[in-house]
Amino acid sequence: MANTHPDLLTVGLAQIAPVWLHRIKTTEKIVEYIRLAGKKECDLVCFGEALLPGYPFWIELTDGAKFNSDQQKKWHAHYVDQAVNIQRGDLLSIQEACKQADCAAVIGCIELGSERGAHSIYASAVYIDKKGSIQSVHRKLMPTYEERLSWAPGDGHGLRVHDLGKFKVGALNCWENWMPLVRSTLYGLGEDLHIAIWPGGEHNTHDITRFIAKESRSYVVSVSGLLRLNDIQEHVPNFELIQEKADQIRANGASCVASPDGEWLLQPVLDKEDLFVVEINHSKVREERQNFDPSGHYSRPDVTQLHVNRKRQSTIYLEE
Repeated sequence: MANTHPDLLTVGLAQIAPVWLHRIKTTEKIVEYIRLAGKKECDLVCFGEALLPGYPFWIELTDGAKFNSDQQKKWHAHYVDQAVNIQRGDLLSIQEACKQADCAAVIGCIELGSERGAHSIYASAVYIDKKGSIQSVHRKLMPTYEERLSWAPGDGHGLRVHDLGKFKVGALNCWENWMPLVRSTLYGLGEDLHIAIWPGGEHNTHDITRFIAKESRSYVVSVSGLLRLNDIQEHVPNFELIQEKADQIRANGASCVASPDGEWLLQPVLDKEDLFVVEINHSKVREERQNFDPSGHYSRPDVTQLHVNRKRQSTIYLEE
């Protein structure tokens, strides 16, 4: 049974490697960790960016910008085949696991969109509540650097926060955590528990986790994935070529948690696959907002305002 004190929330950070580029087997592993989070009485469990079915590491390793490359096309086609189609029910077992564990989840996945021709993929952060219902799907607004060779840009439809106990939970993907206006959207919606999901790497999480906490006066949970050389397996087309170019450790984790005062609650954890559990206290948010609340008493909406388009973007709108 999870915390009954109204201010307390138990959060799990599932720092795991996917069964890389294998949707079904990675889903099974995620379900296993949701069940473990339930046994550890977590209210929320979080997984890294693009974990289901995995981050496209081959692009950087294998000259992914080479135009019209047959090999790059094959890898991309395999990636699309392994992407998550929510309408098809690819997350149903994860949703059921959340319901059985009485535990909400933030899942980083590669989502195959059902609109705009239904062949483009997005890096999405999916929020599933304790009842197993999908409450939001936030598509990464701007894929970072080589990611643009694989992922399509998202939109503002998923920029939302969700009630969990006294907290309001929001999530962003990787480098969009660096985008001030996007962060400010979640702040303005009342976010006080920020989930930042990453493919894995201390260079990503070490500084910005504490910075966002200090800026927002919120708890910030950075959760990362792992990828080791032996995680690149033979179900991936021409996996030997990727292995030949890959490091022994491609993604080293560095999941961590910062408190609303910017201090570490959990320092970055490297190279370890595990479920890390922290307890957070909403009273700490209220204390730290006494002197600074970026969208509340310290804001000046008469001077600056932010306008957000949350419409799901499409190239076609049909009228009956």
